[in-house]
Amino acid sequence: FGEATKTGGTYAFKSLEAVVKDLKKGNLDVMLTAPIHKNTIHSDNFQFKGHTDYLESEFEGKSLMILMNDKLRVALITAHIALDDVTKAITPELIREKVDILYQSLQNDFSITKPKIALLSIDPHAGDEGVIGNVDSEIVKPTIQKLHNDGKLIFGPYPADSFFGSNNYKNFDAILAAYHDQGLTAFKTISFGQGVNYTAGLNIVRTSPDHGTAFDIAGKGKANYISFKEALFAAIDIYNTRQVNMELKKNALK
Repeated sequence: FGEATKTGGTYAFKSLEAVVKDLKKGNLDVMLTAPIHKNTIHSDNFQFKGHTDYLESEFEGKSLMILMNDKLRVALITAHIALDDVTKAITPELIREKVDILYQSLQNDFSITKPKIALLSIDPHAGDEGVIGNVDSEIVKPTIQKLHNDGKLIFGPYPADSFFGSNNYKNFDAILAAYHDQGLTAFKTISFGQGVNYTAGLNIVRTSPDHGTAFDIAGKGKANYISFKEALFAAIDIYNTRQVNMELKKNALK
């Protein structure tokens, strides 16, 4: 117990391949993944940073990671990349792409007709009008304005340090964070052990618990099943909601 092995990684990938195969055949409705150890699963056949990148390569659509519970949804513009690469990666095109995926998911997967989305700033204090940085004023703000012009309710950029502590997050249907720890540190502080990781944007439904492999407690009887249970229920709810919305949109009057 409690040891990461290449054999375990090999069989984790075999399990993942089997589920993907059956999903493509239509034998399954949803996918619920357990946490993976990224080092042990990595091989010549699996050169991805995690489940999300792999699933994007196997199914239709562009993926978006959302950590969620009943009252909070936090999505990521960039996910598993080094902090040094964040500002290089964030462009107006990428922001628009992620907002569009999130917007469509909120409508189709959660039946929110007119979603309200908050964007968190990249630099501290949203750059303090150029004193700390110009990324938010030169990239994020103009992109938000263009999204507003498209009729989407997108607001920000909000400084991340005060956004969650002030309970401002309760005013929005979802929050789009610039990078992994900016959004997920706050999310897991608020709801660790009860959250769900949902891969939005794909033509299949996949969820997972919000925690890692926890080798340190293997065999000790300390594991908490709540997040895994929530991930199962969320997958079923999202699948059913998506099916209803697809049915409602069939043969729509032009």
